[in-house]
Amino acid sequence: MTGIVVLGSTNMDLVAFVTRAPKLGETVTGREFRTIPGGKGANQAIAAARVGGEVAMIGAVGEDEYGERLRHTLAASAVDTDLLRTVEGPSGTAHIVVDDEGGNAIVVIPGANGTVTHLVPGDETVIAAADALLLQLELPLAAVLAGAEAARRHGVRTVLTPAPAQPLPPGLLAAVDLLVPNEHEAATLTGIADAHAAAEALLRQVPEVVITLGAAGSLYAARGAGTVAVPAPRVAAVDTTGAGDTYVGTLAVALGEGRPMPEAMRWASAAAALCVQRHGASTSMPYRTEIEA
Repeated sequence: MTGIVVLGSTNMDLVAFVTRAPKLGETVTGREFRTIPGGKGANQAIAAARVGGEVAMIGAVGEDEYGERLRHTLAASAVDTDLLRTVEGPSGTAHIVVDDEGGNAIVVIPGANGTVTHLVPGDETVIAAADALLLQLELPLAAVLAGAEAARRHGVRTVLTPAPAQPLPPGLLAAVDLLVPNEHEAATLTGIADAHAAAEALLRQVPEVVITLGAAGSLYAARGAGTVAVPAPRVAAVDTTGAGDTYVGTLAVALGEGRPMPEAMRWASAAAALCVQRHGASTSMPYRTEIEA
């Protein structure tokens, strides 16, 4: 078992499936609508739990029907929700349009996630006992920084997914062990479009980087070492929502089990490839037996 703590968002995904996404000012007719539990934090927690990780979730849901469902979904995936707060007001929501090519556009309304501005009693104790802390940027940055600094104090591996891409507070990257952006986020952080060059630039701020490249696979770089490129399995994608979170959650478990980085990346790529062949985020994440197969 792998001890993983996720400090992150929980959202209800409100998903509209369309032939093509509307342009600005345009109305299109969709063919289906679903509400699917998600949020980058919850997605990573569920992904890690489904492949054998022992996972605890720190975050917040609202006092609404979505909050109850989000908590239930995490618990049903064997994620510990003791530190998932319930606060006044609505839960977070993500409004997602998915087209026939599997591409998506997303608007996130933070809701309860916006109340997580700091660690509360009990949070640091759980982080200190973990093997890894997974962070994203859908919570207020003050909480993300507090989590990273707590992990650093206790020697816990910190993995940051810098999404949604935005300027980072001073000191955050200095407290991160492994940065896992996609190619667009890496370009936003560095101003460099080429993934290899962006990885080299990011190594000035963090010890290790994995850049996910969608259908092209993923790229690993570490200080004092060369780069490793791992291809992705060729599949027909129907919905890419949650693929990156599936990759990160699975990667964290593989690394916690002591797998070498290239093997861990191949395992995570297989998980993401399974995810994109199904609709939804948390609902599409594979179990360990599926990845092994």
